[in-house]
Amino acid sequence: MGIVNTTPDSFSDGGEAFALDDAFRRAEKLLSEGADILDIGGESTRPGSKRISAAEEIGRIAPLVEAVASRFDIPISVDTSKAEVAAAALESGAEIINDISGLRFDPEVASVAARANAGLILMHSRGEFDEMHSRDPVESIFAEVECGLRKSLQIALESGVPRENIVLDVGIGFGKTVEQNLSLIENLARIIEKFERFPMLVGASRKSFIGKLCNEPDARKRLGGSLAAAIAAVANGAKIIRVHDVQETRQALQTANALGIL
Repeated sequence: MGIVNTTPDSFSDGGEAFALDDAFRRAEKLLSEGADILDIGGESTRPGSKRISAAEEIGRIAPLVEAVASRFDIPISVDTSKAEVAAAALESGAEIINDISGLRFDPEVASVAARANAGLILMHSRGEFDEMHSRDPVESIFAEVECGLRKSLQIALESGVPRENIVLDVGIGFGKTVEQNLSLIENLARIIEKFERFPMLVGASRKSFIGKLCNEPDARKRLGGSLAAAIAAVANGAKIIRVHDVQETRQALQTANALGIL
């Protein structure tokens, strides 16, 4: 899953793809490098970011979704936690909603996905939008993630989302310590065995735990750590890897597979 952020304040690229033309060129690049899914986001979820209106978010993502959908035959995911934005994205050609709140911010997202028979990614996170990265970490991260994902699943299923349309995400980097992020990737199978019917997505690319671990404040210089995290996640059962660097990640995974690591 290749990432396209149409935001002026993305933590990972500093807003390089904010303009529509730039965002479309980034989408083309990721597709040429072998992305299987494009994940388009219009609202930054970096630490310290502020919520924007649904109208502004739609204005950022809908033109890009429409442009990509009209040119390429590839599943498009939209990273949003607002039902209004989700509906507009699906109407523009998206097929998947990627909700970082796991339906906590707006449970109606599940109904939108159900009506459209769309895919739905449910990520674990804690707290309101402006405190997701600042809350004190819980003591038992595995119990917390399992509980949170079960609540999200319950909302989705009760809203009519088919089981086969749901993917789960442990939420690397959201209100978790460096050690907890590492433990979740290393022991991903512990979570997967609790939710065997649902594929697991891991998004560790360029995240701050890598920066803290490797003393690298520049997110764009965390490729090595991101590749290591991707290999470990796939080795431990992840089915989808959300990344900024598609070509490099595919090469790393292909090599790890040839070496018998995967």
